[in-house]
Amino acid sequence: MAGPTASGKSALALELAETLGGVVINADSMQVYRELQVLTARPTPAEEARVPHALFGVRSAASPASAGWWRREALAAMDAARAAQRVPILCGGTGLYLTALVEGLAELPPVPEEFRKEAKALLAALGPARLHAKLAAVDPDTAARLHPTDSQRITRAWEVWRATGTGLAAWQARAAAVPAPWHFIAILLDPPRPSLHAAIAARFAGMLRNGAVEEVQALLALGLDPALPAMRAHGVVELSTFLSGRISLADAARRTVLATCQYAKRQVTWFRHHHLGSKVYTINARFEQDQQNSRKTLADLLNFLRQSG
Repeated sequence: MAGPTASGKSALALELAETLGGVVINADSMQVYRELQVLTARPTPAEEARVPHALFGVRSAASPASAGWWRREALAAMDAARAAQRVPILCGGTGLYLTALVEGLAELPPVPEEFRKEAKALLAALGPARLHAKLAAVDPDTAARLHPTDSQRITRAWEVWRATGTGLAAWQARAAAVPAPWHFIAILLDPPRPSLHAAIAARFAGMLRNGAVEEVQALLALGLDPALPAMRAHGVVELSTFLSGRISLADAARRTVLATCQYAKRQVTWFRHHHLGSKVYTINARFEQDQQNSRKTLADLLNFLRQSG
C-alpha cells in the first residue's frame, strides 16, 4: 500500500486487513518513532486494536532508523504474519523502504569511525545544503539523488566517498542486491493534487487540535541532536520555531502544510518511476472511511486481488 502522505493509505490498509485477515506493517520512516504519534498520523490505539499492526512506534527518536534495519524487520514481520496465517499488508509512503524491500539492498563496504566523525562534524559546521554541494562536486551521481535537506543520507554518502574514494551510487550499482522472496502486488493511491493538498491542510489542523505542539515540546525536552531524522519530521522544525517565539502558530502551520505538499509531490514522482510489484493497482482518489466512493473502491480492489490470486 503506497502513495503520497494524506492519500488515505492507512484507512485503506485497515479496511483491507479486516476483510482479508491481515497484519498492517509500517513502511513509513517516521512512524517507526514512538515519540511521534500525532505528527506522523500514526494509527491510534483504537485502530491498532482492530487488527494486528507491526513496526509502528518501535524505535526511540534518539536511534535513527535505516532502510537496511527496516527491511530486516519488515521481512521478519511478514514471516510472522504468514506463520499466523495472516496476510502481510505493507503500508507507507517511504519509497526507499519499499523499493529496498522488493528489490533488495546492495552490500556496501564498512566505513571506519574516523570518516563517520568527519561527516558529522562537516554537517554541523556547514549544514546539509552546503555539504550537499560539496558532495555534488566529488560524487554528482549520488548528490543528484538526494534532497539538499536530507542530512542523514548526505552524511552517509559523504562518509562512503571519503572512506572508499568511490561514490555511493556507484557502489550500489556494482553490488549485488537480493530481492525479497515474496510475490508483491502494489496498491498505489494517486489522488488529484487539489484534493490531496486540501487533505494535508485539514489533517495538520487536526494535528494541532490533537496535541502536536505538546508533542514537539516533549520531543525538544529530550535534548536530541537536531540532525536526527525524527527532529526533521514535518511539523517538528516549524513548531519548534514557533515555540522559540520566532514565528506565529499560523505561520508554522502554513510552512508545515507547504513543506508537506512539496514532499507529497516528490513521493508521487518516486512511485511513478519505481515498480513495487509484479502487478500494480492504481487508485486515482483519496480513500476515506465510510464514504460511498471509498466503499466502491474497496470492493473493486478486493475483486482485483481475487482475480490476481
